[in-house]
Amino acid sequence: MAAPGSEALVAGAGPGAPAEGAAAPSPPAPSARPLRKAELHGSVSDPVLDTMNFLNEITLRYPEAISFAPGRPYDGFFDTEQVFTHMRTYLDHLAAHGGTPEDIRTALYQYGPTAGQIREIIAQSLRADEGIDVPAESVVVTVGAQEAMLLVLRALFGGPDDVLMVASPCYVGITGAARLLDIAVHPVEEREDGFRAADLEAAVLAEKARGRRPRAFYLVPDHSNPSGATLTPRARTDLLDLAARHDLLILEDSPYRLVSPGPPPPTLKSLDRFRRVVHLGSYSKTVFPGARVGFAVADQTVVDDSGATSLLADELAKIKSMVTVNTPSLSQAAVAGALLAAQGLVSELNSRAAAYYGDAMRAMLQALDASLPADRRSTLGVRWNRPEGGFFLTVQVPFPADNAALTRSAQDFGVIWTPMSHFYPGDGGGHRAIRLSTSYLTTREIDEGTTRLARFIEAEARAG
Repeated sequence: MAAPGSEALVAGAGPGAPAEGAAAPSPPAPSARPLRKAELHGSVSDPVLDTMNFLNEITLRYPEAISFAPGRPYDGFFDTEQVFTHMRTYLDHLAAHGGTPEDIRTALYQYGPTAGQIREIIAQSLRADEGIDVPAESVVVTVGAQEAMLLVLRALFGGPDDVLMVASPCYVGITGAARLLDIAVHPVEEREDGFRAADLEAAVLAEKARGRRPRAFYLVPDHSNPSGATLTPRARTDLLDLAARHDLLILEDSPYRLVSPGPPPPTLKSLDRFRRVVHLGSYSKTVFPGARVGFAVADQTVVDDSGATSLLADELAKIKSMVTVNTPSLSQAAVAGALLAAQGLVSELNSRAAAYYGDAMRAMLQALDASLPADRRSTLGVRWNRPEGGFFLTVQVPFPADNAALTRSAQDFGVIWTPMSHFYPGDGGGHRAIRLSTSYLTTREIDEGTTRLARFIEAEARAG
């Protein structure tokens, strides 16, 4: 008799064999084949895409270090409750302009138009604050300026011979976007005394001689990231003249001008008489970064084969519909409320912050002068530029300022900075230079961090 709870086995079958009528066990599933990195898009192996990850890793690994790396706004000016005030201001604005409760609910909760629902408010602000007089239809509201760059590059660069010219050193966001889109980049090096249009013209002619088409030129003309340099009035005029002669578009990215002390120079777009400039804007530095609201001013006329015309902004919106669909309505509402409260004058909205950043830059320069006096830095071969605004300055050092040096600086001296080589496309330079950001630190932290930095520079110079 079978033991209680057991079943008779099929005759001739050993223990573990399936009972009569039962399905045979499935063979073991093959282990999943790992993806080969060589089969992924080449951009994932490009060092430019590792820049931010490496800096974040160093910051997390050495939390006690003073960091001159992040180009972040100082968040001491942020007031949590102000977000709700901004949104209420925007909703009241909609109601005052005839919006029904249903309209307002839709504006806040639904996707909204792809090109953005606060374009008119942005256009009014640009007119009041920047002298940029364009119709609202030429504005596309984006998820930060980074999306604006991606949309503009995708729209403008249609053939394998199109080349993006960039001022070098260069913000990694534009070169990273170009790499994602397989767009060739030609860096034009900025001199220590500033960028020169003649250098760009020589590069444009060289590319044309190779049979390629220089399509656009990207730069940050005001207190640039990373160098801190600002384009002179003469250089602005020369650049616009060059763009007209060579059928070149200028991609103007200028997030730091309205968070810098003193009256800013005119934007390239405000001087643009022939629609050569695509202006890229961001409210990350001027309102708050968490909103992730940027925009592109793209008033260039586009003509199709039938002769029908549109604005470049219309074409950007088509691409955006396949990337992010639309910019979040809540973020747009908060930014719009801030602009409305300031009557479009972002410069006035940021007057206190601009003074703070100006003081921080002066404190940084004074601390460097104190820690490395003129005779000592001459002996060491150390020098730096003296920006009057923005978040960044550049220090030339007498040793390779690479990731290994940064690790030693963080570990042994408690100070973090950014290697300038990260901002030179390809292997274009900056190997003995560092970028310092002054925006996120207090004066006390700047003083202590500069003291540590000077000790590190001295130690590296001796070791070298």
